[in-house]
Amino acid sequence: MKITLCISLASLYLATTGCLSPITLNRAVVSYDEAITDAIAKQLLINIGRAERHEAIHFTGVSNIAATFDFRVNAGVTPTLTGEAGRTLVPIFGGTVAENPTISIVPIEGEEFTKRLLTPFSESKFILLLRQRFDIDLLLRLMAQELRIKENGEDIAFRNTPADPVGYDKFRRTVSHLSAIQDMNQLYAEPLMFERVWTIPANSVTAEGFLALARDYIVTYNPADSTYTLRKSVVGRIRITNYDPSSLSAQERSELSEQTEEGHISDVSFDIRAGHFGGEYPMKGYFRLRSFNAMIHFIARSLGEDQEYHVDKDPLTPEVAENPVYTMEMVKMDHPPSGTDLAIQSHGIYYAVRTDGPLGRWNRKAFQLLYLLFQMTVTEISGRGAPSITIAK
Repeated sequence: MKITLCISLASLYLATTGCLSPITLNRAVVSYDEAITDAIAKQLLINIGRAERHEAIHFTGVSNIAATFDFRVNAGVTPTLTGEAGRTLVPIFGGTVAENPTISIVPIEGEEFTKRLLTPFSESKFILLLRQRFDIDLLLRLMAQELRIKENGEDIAFRNTPADPVGYDKFRRTVSHLSAIQDMNQLYAEPLMFERVWTIPANSVTAEGFLALARDYIVTYNPADSTYTLRKSVVGRIRITNYDPSSLSAQERSELSEQTEEGHISDVSFDIRAGHFGGEYPMKGYFRLRSFNAMIHFIARSLGEDQEYHVDKDPLTPEVAENPVYTMEMVKMDHPPSGTDLAIQSHGIYYAVRTDGPLGRWNRKAFQLLYLLFQMTVTEISGRGAPSITIAK
């Protein structure tokens, strides 16, 4: 009876210990996730500090995490310490859980550094974030290097830097105007759909060629001049507007698309027309996006060398919900800052994102955007040609 009881207790213990393996694994996954997220956030802050001191920025990436968990259980029975007359058996249980993680850290350098940190962002990534309902003024103030508007037949650049007051004021007023239109849900970011048409001589097309054309084009035969007319619907580049692009005629969409196609992949075009919301201040041009490295230095300079300042909206612009002075307000001090959970110490100075006060929400969103942009630059981290660091516990 006693032996049966001991065996039952041992079986219960083994079953309970078996349940610990998924619990331990869940805790480990969450812990690794929190550690990596925290490490990236601190890397962003420390590199802003480096840029503010005119030092080289440097990032590392975790290329691999391999964790082995070893669960061991032992059980047995032994007589009680009651002398030679002892007949009672006492169960003995034991168990261990061993974790053996190996983490590989690879510095971002060489070609990867160029692609991730020095290459300007593309229009497609900007539009992707805009469709996630990020504020267009926050996106442009962080991501755009300059505004370009055609005046008297030539492109005039208005730089997004306080060191150029004329350009900076124009840039900020334009961004505020787009933000006001977005606040009223009247801002469109749609691809330009249009139809391309070609005419070719009928005698230049073989039977096999005609079948091939019919798969991709709408083909119409013109008996008057013995030609084929080929038509194909084309999806053009995206343009930000205060009107529905599909309301334009096919000719207008085609002309607009040709103008947009001339731009660089890092250019974001816009067209604000009269007769629609925000049309009291019509404008047309494009924003040229910057690299992630340029974003880091822009924020760093705002700590003192090139501070941002308040710019009023244009009198013709409707009311805007937010128009903060700083794209992402940061503070630096020689003692731990209070009221923030985004801080890092470097060279005896504490750098922190200001998350208290009325603009705390804006600053948190700006840091979240900076984090997402860094993640959007991620390529496959192979570690080839770069000295990696492997940490084994």
